[in-house]
Amino acid sequence: MNRRTTTIAMFLCVGLLGLAAVAAQLVATGQSMTESAQVFLEGLSEEQRETALLAYDDPARLDWHFVPMAHRKGLSLGAMDEGQREQAHQLLRTALSEAGYEKTTKIIQLEVILDAIEDGRMVRDPERYYFTLFGDPDLAGRWGLSVEGHHLSLNFVVDEGEVEAHTPMFFGANPGIVKDAIEGALAEGTRILEDEERLAFGLLHLLSDEQRATAVIAEQPLQDVRSAGEPQPPNTEAVGLAGGEMDTAQRAILRDLIEVYLTNMPADVAAQRRAEVEEAGYDAVHFAWAGADEPGVGHYYRLQGPTFLVELANTQPDSAGRPANHVHALWRDVRGDFGIHR
Repeated sequence: MNRRTTTIAMFLCVGLLGLAAVAAQLVATGQSMTESAQVFLEGLSEEQRETALLAYDDPARLDWHFVPMAHRKGLSLGAMDEGQREQAHQLLRTALSEAGYEKTTKIIQLEVILDAIEDGRMVRDPERYYFTLFGDPDLAGRWGLSVEGHHLSLNFVVDEGEVEAHTPMFFGANPGIVKDAIEGALAEGTRILEDEERLAFGLLHLLSDEQRATAVIAEQPLQDVRSAGEPQPPNTEAVGLAGGEMDTAQRAILRDLIEVYLTNMPADVAAQRRAEVEEAGYDAVHFAWAGADEPGVGHYYRLQGPTFLVELANTQPDSAGRPANHVHALWRDVRGDFGIHR
């Protein structure tokens, strides 16, 4: 069995845990995460635990990024046996919705495509995704979780069985749209972050000329999401067109676009974040755009409300050189990431 076949088989194997994950969602996410984290740690050797488990206040908890790296904190999937990988994926399932989990596993599988296209020029490996726990997971205590690798950074804080923080939450895709037929890889036409772009273009195209003059903050796109790798989001005022300046149809798309990001989270976490957005009001959410108004050319957008910040940049070519086919999408808490309030 070759490496690509082995990689795909791993994802099919962990998919059998789906029914258990659905049942776990009937329990509060923080509780199910804590219980899954305990099982994951119990299955590790002493040496593996030393790598996977760090102190809650270890500086590495705030050290995040989504670029390719030779080394990262935590225990990699490649350093786990099959049973340990299944428990790692079970932990990941409890931290995300089914939609978020599927998105995550597809992002990991894109490494197979990149490796084939780049012919080994860079290290592209679906086993180089790392799990780190900060503090012993306990329903009476406070602990953190990081799941990270190329184009993926998921960060959580659980306090007394409740999810206190889930940011930064980063998803990326290169290629944004799969355009190469590679045996054993994701199919041609796969587009992992489709709704994040499609709805934003839809909203932009519904704006009047006057509204666009406010929403478009630059003719050229920002090259990437801001403050990548920094422990806190940029502390800037919201810019662009406010939801209060949109008509009913435009506000509906704005809500749908926010919902795309919320649906990466388990239902109870998404409900809490949605309630925070609604309490402040969609009228207070600003939509800002920079760059081209059509796919295939560099573009960037931002959503910002009193509690959250979303940024998406599609400005880089994919590994085959196709322009604007390399997407970065990020959700942050403007009040403070990693459970650290400003």
